[in-house]
Amino acid sequence: MPVTTLDGHEVHVDEEGFLTDLSEWDDELAGVLAAQIGLTLTDEHRAILAFLRTDYAERGETATLRRASAGSGVPVKDLFRLFPQKPAKKMAYVAGLPKPVGCV
Repeated sequence: MPVTTLDGHEVHVDEEGFLTDLSEWDDELAGVLAAQIGLTLTDEHRAILAFLRTDYAERGETATLRRASAGSGVPVKDLFRLFPQKPAKKMAYVAGLPKPVGCV
């Protein structure tokens, strides 16, 4: 897997830029990843990211948009507001998780 440097963080990524070593992720890197896609993280974003990482640890797969909404209690429309256009893909990217199954 390729290694890239993001704001001083060396991380292993796949061909689309998703982290392949989940242990390399931390809150600081989340901010860097968010900035890469034009987002500035708020407490709302961080709550979603925390849910996604916990859910991934329990289930072994990245949550779909519907599961993220149901599990976090955040309506889908708010997920689109927080992570515009492709929320499931962007949430996974910033959370340092694999792209959800079915995302293009």
